[in-house]
Amino acid sequence: MATETTTTTSTTTLPESEYKIRDLQEADFGRRELDIAEIEMPGLMAAREEFGPSKPLRGARVMGSLHMTVQTGVLIETLKELGADLRWCSCNIYSTQDHAAAAMVVGGTPTFAWKGETLEEYWWCTNRALTW
Repeated sequence: MATETTTTTSTTTLPESEYKIRDLQEADFGRRELDIAEIEMPGLMAAREEFGPSKPLRGARVMGSLHMTVQTGVLIETLKELGADLRWCSCNIYSTQDHAAAAMVVGGTPTFAWKGETLEEYWWCTNRALTW
């Protein structure tokens, strides 16, 4: 029986000061999950298609503090496609999906979130996301 070896090529152009997540190598899995979630979120996908070319959010700075899940990742990528400049953290120390956070970083969004943050780390992440 043949075994398949997968190598991850997840990299980011963000400087290390612009993100803190559990494991960047989880980004490929996160990307696959985002692709699936997009199918289940037709409203956001329609907004990208209709408004993406005109970039109506160009110049807007959006700091988000919402559960860092793949569904939130679809929202983040939609806001980015509409022209917004984004920074993100999780609103809950237990709800972060680490693979989704990794995919956001690889996609170029400064993200400060990992599952199991302490309360002190949670406030540090919030502060970093608020710091432009």
